[in-house]
Order: sequence, then C-alpha cells, then structure tokens
Amino acid sequence: MQPKRFYYLIKVQYLGYRLHGWQSQPGFKTVAGLIKKTFKFILPDRRLKVLGSSRTDAMVSANESAFELFLEDDPLIDLAVFLKLLNKNLPPDIKALSIHEVDKKFNIIQDSKQKEYHYLFSFGEKNHPFSAPLMSNFQDNLNIQLMEEGAKLFKGIHHFQNFCVRSSGKSIYEREVVFSEIQENTIYTANFFPEKSYVLIVKGSGFLRYQIRLMMGTLVQLGKGELSLEDIERSLKADVDNQMTYIAPASGLILHKIEF
Repeated sequence: MQPKRFYYLIKVQYLGYRLHGWQSQPGFKTVAGLIKKTFKFILPDRRLKVLGSSRTDAMVSANESAFELFLEDDPLIDLAVFLKLLNKNLPPDIKALSIHEVDKKFNIIQDSKQKEYHYLFSFGEKNHPFSAPLMSNFQDNLNIQLMEEGAKLFKGIHHFQNFCVRSSGKSIYEREVVFSEIQENTIYTANFFPEKSYVLIVKGSGFLRYQIRLMMGTLVQLGKGELSLEDIERSLKADVDNQMTYIAPASGLILHKIEF
C-alpha cells in the first residue's frame, strides 16, 4: 500500500557567510544539509524529503527563501508549535519564518513566480570588518551614476549567455529581467555599515548560474572605466560572444524575496 504523503511550504532566512551554499554536499556545511540534520533530530524515524526553491551559492544569504517538506505517513499536528520547535533546533544563522500545508499539485520550482535579489555594496574606503558577511566593498573610485545607467540596461528580455557560467546542458539563455536598478541603500542598516552604501535590485522569474554576480561585476567594471554602456548593450545580444569575466564576490548577494 502506497504511504500517504503530506506537503508543507516552509520559508526561511539564513546568513550564508559560513555556509557552502544551499545544496547538500558531503564534507561541507550547507543550508539544506543543516535543515535535514535538524529534521532528523526533531522528527526521528520519519521518512521525509526536502526540496529547495533556489540553489544559492556558497556565502550567499537569503532574507526570504523557501523549501518544500515532503512527509510520509502522518501529518504535523500543530504547525505553530512545530515552527517553534524547528527554530529552537536550527543553528543561529538559519531561521524558519513560516510554514503552511500545500497540496500535491504544488510545485516549488514551477510555482515560483518571481525572485528578487539584492546585491549590497560600497566603494572607496574599506568597510568595518563586521560588514563583510553582507556587503561587498570595492576599494576603487567608481562612477556610481554611470553604474546606475548601466543597471537599467539589463531590464527587459535579453540573451544572458555572456552573463553566466555556461554549462554543457541545454540552458535557456533568453531571460526576462522585470526590474534592474542601483539605489542608495536604505534597506539594510547597521551602525558598523559605511555612511553610504548601495544596492543593486534585480527581479525576474529565474536566473542563470552566477548571472546576477556577473551583472554586478560588469557594472563595477563600467564604474571603473574598463567597460562602456555600449559594451553591455552589445553583450546582451543573442549573436554576440563576449563573455563577461568578473564575478562579483558572493557575500554581497542576498535572495530578498520569493513570490509564489
């Protein structure tokens, strides 16, 4: 007889600075690995599976990410009590935000409508070391106004084959970015952050591997005078092979929100 299965959508926050990304990997501390380890402790002898909505890279953080918990045989009795139990046993750099039951038709990959990423950065004088887990610091004199112009070029439907790590598989390079802007940072605050910092905000339904970090790296090169606005426009065309090479540091990237 087929066991009965129950499905739960759980939203989480995590600081990725000490972690080796989302996906479980032998010998490394990862977000998924630590979450599974916690489930084994609070749900001993239960058959379960965890599937994430987004595979963030090493040192990348999330203000709001999500995963689906597949639980066999018996349902969770009290979701509010379970959420407290989960948070009590998760490590301090991972927090469960919410949990609710979904049906078997729910698909955490396909039902993700929009992801919003933030890249937090400053430039010039070196930051306080406490800023390092969340904010990249470029010790150059960047033309921030030109970078703001450049960020807007990514909005729309473009071919991002030059803004990703190309795989041997059949990746779909044509993607739509519905929002792309650099703004002065008022979202993340701390008394050890520099007086002025900035955030690249990018929204879309899905992104290629390293796409946003390569977009950010390209904007840094633009701000340093190493690239032009025309170089970026040209690199977004389907028939142009002009691979961007500067991948911005991972610790400035934050998965800010996922909408289902």
